[in-house]
Amino acid sequence: MTKLAERPDWVNRVYCEDALAGLARIPDGSVDLILTDPPYNLGKDYGNASDQQSVADYLRWTEAWIDAALPKLKANGSLYIFLTWRYSPEIFVMLKQRMAMMNEIIWDRRVPSMGGSVRSFSSVHDTIGFFVKRKDYYFDLDAVRIAYDAATKKARSRSIFIGAKWLEVGYNPKDLWSVSRLHKEHPERADHPTQKPLEIIERMLKASCPPGGVVLDLFMGSGTTALAAKRCGRDFVGFELNPDYCAIIEQRLAALAQELAAPAAPAPKAAKAAVKKPAAAKKPAAVKKLAAAKKPPAAKKAPARKARSAGVPEDVVI
Repeated sequence: MTKLAERPDWVNRVYCEDALAGLARIPDGSVDLILTDPPYNLGKDYGNASDQQSVADYLRWTEAWIDAALPKLKANGSLYIFLTWRYSPEIFVMLKQRMAMMNEIIWDRRVPSMGGSVRSFSSVHDTIGFFVKRKDYYFDLDAVRIAYDAATKKARSRSIFIGAKWLEVGYNPKDLWSVSRLHKEHPERADHPTQKPLEIIERMLKASCPPGGVVLDLFMGSGTTALAAKRCGRDFVGFELNPDYCAIIEQRLAALAQELAAPAAPAPKAAKAAVKKPAAAKKPAAVKKLAAAKKPPAAKKAPARKARSAGVPEDVVI
């Protein structure tokens, strides 16, 4: 009997350290997917100065971690990166010099139409780059198709669509993803200013990381990539510089482990249906007519004779 290979000790771990220093822990060519959400350099406070660099320093730093991370990918691996429109052109050029770009995905955050800038158009989206190392990259579209609702399926039930795979299994999500950001009251929300929704991360994982594969996140933040990996049957490895966020990741993973380990609630017992005798099969109307035609006409009964009075002779007709 073949013994299953054990997972290496660096898998399913989040290292609370700088990714540039910690990437040496991961062997080259061992990761199926890099999925990462680096600081946007917009001046946010992540407990360090990573989001408060000059433009030149930020771009140099970005190129440094890209060059350190890409060798960890397998030959057919992929990369997704969240970016702001302010820096996506420069970073896309960096990645295009090293990989093939497959998509620029627009994440519509569904920001309410209130307030905003009065000197420009309000920004309501993030940019996501999807890159691959070579042409035979792993990609499973069927795993992320979106099912058609009943009304749409009915509208497309004409004969020309019969047997169409896309109608049965759903449609391609395309490159515009309209998924609400996580407001403060959202049940997924952790104490992190730029947390991404599980729905988006799980879509990337299912499409571009095979079951049992490994996803690498260099900037774990609140740990959504790790949670999505465990929920989808994948492994993860990641880095987070802020100890407070590392503690949040640990708490979220522990809560998920309890959720996954809890026994499923028993299905409610269905009430016993009253046993009914099967109704007699109705004869078709045509059969009924035929039977009626074959049936001989009923013989007419002779009218009953009236009883005679005692005093009336037999030969008198009454």
